[in-house]
Amino acid sequence: MRKVAIYGKGGIGKSTTTQNTVAGLAQMGRKVMVVGCDPKADSTRLLLGGLSQKSVLDTLREEGEDVELDNIRKKGYGDTWCVESGGPEPGVGCAGRGIITSINMLESLGAYDESEGLDYAFYDVLGDVVCGGFAMPIRDGKAEEIYIVVSGEMMAMYAANNICKGIMKYAQSGSVRLGGLICNSRAVDNEKEMIEELAKKIGTKMIFFVPRDNDVQRAEINRKTVLEWNDTVPQADAYRGLANAIDQNTNFVIPKPLAMEELEKLLMDFGLMADA
Repeated sequence: MRKVAIYGKGGIGKSTTTQNTVAGLAQMGRKVMVVGCDPKADSTRLLLGGLSQKSVLDTLREEGEDVELDNIRKKGYGDTWCVESGGPEPGVGCAGRGIITSINMLESLGAYDESEGLDYAFYDVLGDVVCGGFAMPIRDGKAEEIYIVVSGEMMAMYAANNICKGIMKYAQSGSVRLGGLICNSRAVDNEKEMIEELAKKIGTKMIFFVPRDNDVQRAEINRKTVLEWNDTVPQADAYRGLANAIDQNTNFVIPKPLAMEELEKLLMDFGLMADA
């Protein structure tokens, strides 16, 4: 079983990218479990047709410790398994604890056992946080392949570089590696070339360029992934391409994050900071 975590700046389209990628893998016949690691519990919504998934922490609060596997996971599109970690009551406790609790419970209940026949476990992790509970997927070896969703915007690239610092730290004593950058386009000038250059400088590759397309929003309005909503549109092919790129990927590295001056120079070289 391959254990994959998706990181990236908040608002970069990470959850949408994850769910559409998982839908693509499901169409390829892969058996996937998605574990949402965001307290908002919205990492599986499109795979579940917009249905609300009760989180692990909510289930524990309402039902106590005597929980069965079927209480905390639902079957989604393409026979994917969907789990939401959830978070504490507002203003109480650390949101990252939900991830730790969820993964430990899934392990104890046998969700990762060979009998489940999983090809992939995907972790959709909150924003660019690589500390505390949010670092658990890479800190404790729960995820071994990391993909960073990025765009040609400065703060998205800054966040990606910071995430690489976290991966580099935990890679020294564990098996976590960077699988590549996923460019979720914001239609920035020279965006593809810029992300390819960023990837090259940190020692990895841009594994796929996902174009910007309004069909993503149309599918979300219908509470579906693009592939379930209309798998004949070009954007569906893009997500299938991304799913295939991840499925075929064998290039996993310890990244070499850039100094801030190097990152700013890259941006300036591509003209984004010329007028700043």
